[in-house]
Amino acid sequence: MERARRIRDILKTALEAEAVEVVDESARHAGHAGARPGGETHYRVRVIAAAFRGRSPIERHQMVYAALAGEFGTGLHALALATLAPEEAGG
Repeated sequence: MERARRIRDILKTALEAEAVEVVDESARHAGHAGARPGGETHYRVRVIAAAFRGRSPIERHQMVYAALAGEFGTGLHALALATLAPEEAGG
């Protein structure tokens, strides 16, 4: 769970996110590309940030990937992303 905490902290800081939810789904990908015995490779991430306003989904994902570049360099393999501006998040 160390990487999940780092992902959350990095995204909260880099994107000044209102909320970041990180779920480790590595166990579901055992035996697939990028999977490791110790896990911490595949995550589902939901980010709510004002920084996403006026940005396309691709731009939003690029912002997340740029913020997490260091994590990809140390074994992070894949993200399933939900990137929302605050007004898109609902209640």
